[in-house]
Amino acid sequence: MADLTETTTKAIVQRGLWYEEYETGVRYLHRPGRTVTETDDVVFTTLTMNTQPLHLDAHWASEQPGFDGQRLVNSMWTLSTVVGLSVSQLTLGTIVANLGFKEVSFPAPMLHGDTLYAETVCTAKRLSSSRPGQGIVELEHIGRNQRGEIVCRAVRTTLVLCDPEGANAGEVP
Repeated sequence: MADLTETTTKAIVQRGLWYEEYETGVRYLHRPGRTVTETDDVVFTTLTMNTQPLHLDAHWASEQPGFDGQRLVNSMWTLSTVVGLSVSQLTLGTIVANLGFKEVSFPAPMLHGDTLYAETVCTAKRLSSSRPGQGIVELEHIGRNQRGEIVCRAVRTTLVLCDPEGANAGEVP
């Protein structure tokens, strides 16, 4: 086996995108997906103090109309996981802050055993007028189940770092 030393091996560090690397209109597909289990849903629901029986009580849910008597996955788990699936590709080590979410919707339910896939479109970006070396990026996150149905959509505004060696590193527009 070859001796892999620092002097002979190129190193690549995984990170998110610098401000300059985001392209408006580009769709970033985040893979692999994540299959939700009953345990995931129950743990998330109880950790967040959400006592809604629609997530926790199988007997109660079985007697309710719609969704074939199944419990629904907590929609906040779905939103959190859609954003989480995007981190390694988009914001790992390059985000400064989440500035807010808007237009959050859940057009179809997630059920135990469904697999969640996420994608993100960069819808807008601009350099920050008050924070040199940082930019504001608007991202539309979309979650789809294994059948391609949209189960979550959210528009998120983020503050991200400019490339520290790039042209915008210390720029204020």
